[in-house]
Amino acid sequence: MKTYAYGLPRLGAGREYKKAIESFWKKQITPAQLQQEFDRLQAAMLDTYARHVDAFPAGEMTAYDAMLDTAIMVGCHAPRDLAEYYQLCRGKDALEMTKWFNTNYHYLVQDFTNTPKPAFKLNWNKPNKNYLIGPFTFLKLSKGLEGGRFEEFFEALVPVYKQILQTLPQAHIDEPALVLELSPREVQLVQKAYAVLGPASKVHLFTYYDEVDALKELLDLPVASIGLDLVRGGQYLKHLRSTGFPSDKLLIAGLVDGRNIWKTDMKAACEILKDLRSIAKNVAVSNAAPLSHLPWSITNEKGMDPRLSANLSFALEKLQEIRALAGETAPSTTMSLAFGRNPKVQERVKGLKEQDFIKPMALAQRKQEHAKSLDLPLFPTTTIGSFPQTADVRAKRTDLKAGRINEGQYRSFMEGKIREVVRFQEDLGLDVLVHGEFERTDMVEFFAQKLDGISTTQEGWIISYGTRTYRPPIIFGDVSRPEPMTVREIAYAQSLTKKPVKGMLTGAVTIIAWSFAREDIPVRDVAFQIALALKDEVRDYEKAGIKIVQVDEAAIREKAPVKKRDWPAYFDWAVKSFRLTTNTDPRTQIHTHMCYSEFGEIMAYVDAMDFDVISIESTRSRGDVIAAFERLDFKKQIGIGVWDIHSPAVPSVEDMKAIVERALKVIPKENFWINPDCGLKTRDWPEVNTSLKNLVTLAHGLR
Repeated sequence: MKTYAYGLPRLGAGREYKKAIESFWKKQITPAQLQQEFDRLQAAMLDTYARHVDAFPAGEMTAYDAMLDTAIMVGCHAPRDLAEYYQLCRGKDALEMTKWFNTNYHYLVQDFTNTPKPAFKLNWNKPNKNYLIGPFTFLKLSKGLEGGRFEEFFEALVPVYKQILQTLPQAHIDEPALVLELSPREVQLVQKAYAVLGPASKVHLFTYYDEVDALKELLDLPVASIGLDLVRGGQYLKHLRSTGFPSDKLLIAGLVDGRNIWKTDMKAACEILKDLRSIAKNVAVSNAAPLSHLPWSITNEKGMDPRLSANLSFALEKLQEIRALAGETAPSTTMSLAFGRNPKVQERVKGLKEQDFIKPMALAQRKQEHAKSLDLPLFPTTTIGSFPQTADVRAKRTDLKAGRINEGQYRSFMEGKIREVVRFQEDLGLDVLVHGEFERTDMVEFFAQKLDGISTTQEGWIISYGTRTYRPPIIFGDVSRPEPMTVREIAYAQSLTKKPVKGMLTGAVTIIAWSFAREDIPVRDVAFQIALALKDEVRDYEKAGIKIVQVDEAAIREKAPVKKRDWPAYFDWAVKSFRLTTNTDPRTQIHTHMCYSEFGEIMAYVDAMDFDVISIESTRSRGDVIAAFERLDFKKQIGIGVWDIHSPAVPSVEDMKAIVERALKVIPKENFWINPDCGLKTRDWPEVNTSLKNLVTLAHGLR
């Protein structure tokens, strides 16, 4: 049986991709040297594929983001060189960035709002490439195509794709947007498009992340192969048994999970494969969803509990599983995760009652209490939490890990950093301070290292956007907090100032979304376990005199199911997990933070979280999130992000003021905070200093 794989991580086994691009940004290597590194990584990727599977796409490598490459390919942008290319990614007028479906990958969004008529043309076709993001997915995930504009632009785009296909012997086309809830007219547009893109022998079409509702129409498309996600397409097998599969097409069966790191249940996968072979004449084994969501290889992990590592399979191991399944010699895999069980944690979740999710004091009364205890000025200023993680901070963390310094020396160093950043914020004139998060490697990984039931990796890196990488933890058991996690640092910062210092936590949904979670435990239970651990931390903050607590839920939109009809069940437990975490002393002002997602469509759910203040991204979206508040009677306080921290560009007071003035048409000034879009961990101190000075100047001017 044939095998097919796609989406290998472009990061490389040693994060060579990240290192090369960031060296170029620092002017340490030339454009030619960067291109050579891209070519080398692409060649290594193709060699890895060739050693494990029969077929695979070419040209998956990108200098930053495949959606941006697609926009350039069809004439939306025409950068003359890599420097201009990266201006689109991280310059002063960089493209908006948002989450790719329900993953933690961020893509750059093409905005057609100010494009009156389509003007697509074949502008750039990568050499040696047959990998494409499909025309439907490209436009469906773009902005500014409401109403009949989508159809107009789509019909103009298809001929450009036809030109591209005429230059290729075969093409791998990803159309994950086909799994969204599509209108009958959208399905007709897809049928019409692929009828003219042919010939049929050229196109290998892939969908993933969920199942396609219009399966019959998909199977009838004139393409050579169809890739289906049989891990998350729960009804596919039932439908295929009923309808069959076209004999003139190859069914590329996604049986190996590309989104989670647990070993494939070979016995179950073989049973599905046996079924498929009785339904379809031609079947190939593949991964379900791109392997780019996974770290490179489990062999890079040293020192992990062997009981855990024995159950894991990263990208390279997934290729081996694909080959084993196709050979029908795959050994039966039995998950063995009996360790990590904690009956006390399970009982605590079972004992939850409805009042555990409902605050005893209404929002209006809480607002009065907070006004008295905090005494903040109009337009209070704050940051989201982290400050730059400079080389000396990272070096000290390495020294501690290597045993060159002890815990006492490390703590003393971190307290010095906290003193510096508290003084820095006071000198700037910020109103609500933070402790800087210097001790935290990552907003999820840090807490995973403090919680029982979660493991972390040494080299399990994946890309969040561009060159931004993180290591998702692994939730393998019942989650609990053995001791306070962050109270010492927050309390120390508060002891240095009379201004309020925020306690900073990452919420349960975001911890789950940015981890690899077990799938044999209801995710609702996992969320409530984490929420209870965080609730204990909030109570300890309160005992230490902390009056403001921020619980970040950056991933609450991202974690939502692909299909909106599945949202009510998801948001029920997601909202409750936040309310459980923060249902402590109502005199504590509760903040949350969200960024880089389409929040407008979920604002009613966000409102139900019952926080006091939300800070939210708005610079790359040019303040578009404000429109969501025009449709909602939003009584809570809100901090609109006025500085895009994912760009090195320093915003002027005027840049920030333009965003605020638009927002103030909708949000009462008494409810308005001023803050950056996100944490400042990745920025340099000169940028931070100037940008925050401008932010404070803006607030003082508004007052």
